[in-house]
Amino acid sequence: MKKLLFILTAAIMFAGCSGQQKKDATAEEKNQKEESTPKIELANFNEKAGNYVDEIVAVNGIVDHVCKHGGKKLLLVSDEADLHVTSDERFSDDLMGSEVEVEGIVRELRIDEAYCIKMEEDNIASHKTGETDESLYERKQRQIEQYRDSMKTANVDHLSFYSLEYVAHNTIK
Repeated sequence: MKKLLFILTAAIMFAGCSGQQKKDATAEEKNQKEESTPKIELANFNEKAGNYVDEIVAVNGIVDHVCKHGGKKLLLVSDEADLHVTSDERFSDDLMGSEVEVEGIVRELRIDEAYCIKMEEDNIASHKTGETDESLYERKQRQIEQYRDSMKTANVDHLSFYSLEYVAHNTIK
């Protein structure tokens, strides 16, 4: 009987110790993940995002808007900047006004002359078939010209616009 009691006690102690090791390992993995995920200040996102295209980063901000047309986009803001975050799944409307840390994959929309030509061709085609009215056609043409003017003024061959593809978030407040 004493032998059985000793074996049970040893088994319980072993199980308790191995469980603690697992908890410690999980906490350690979480700390390593936090350390390995670069954090970008929202105010500096557009300047630094080009260094992290197709990589996961973390950004803090206040959820200013959750898209009403499907809930798969949100606008993260600070006093200095804003950032669009997209997701394959709906965001909860409860996030509105919350300060959050969002982890996501940096995505780049690169606009160059080839992109402008394609936009122009699509705009002309949709106008000819009656899909767009004169007002929309003119707005799109002005936007294309603004892209071209911006590239010329900056003496660059492309413009980059960055967004974040949602991976996870934590509510801060």
